[in-house]
Amino acid sequence: MSADPVNKQKKFCDKQNFPYDLLSDESHAMLEAYGVWGKKKFMGREYMGISRITYIIDEDGKIEHVIEKVKTMSHAKDILNLLNE
Repeated sequence: MSADPVNKQKKFCDKQNFPYDLLSDESHAMLEAYGVWGKKKFMGREYMGISRITYIIDEDGKIEHVIEKVKTMSHAKDILNLLNE
């Protein structure tokens, strides 16, 4: 989920030939509901932003797994390993 506008998401998908739709939540309603929108700090500066948390949700809408410490270099592999357990 991104807080970026839909048109920015579409431009990214088109540029990268990404075959999937990306979700946008400009109002932050869903981001706040999942507890991922909040105050962040970087280089002494505070700002509002999205925490990198992954929720794996099953076909019935039930949250199966929550990954709070996302390791960007291995995240895709980590998720595949988790799903194959």
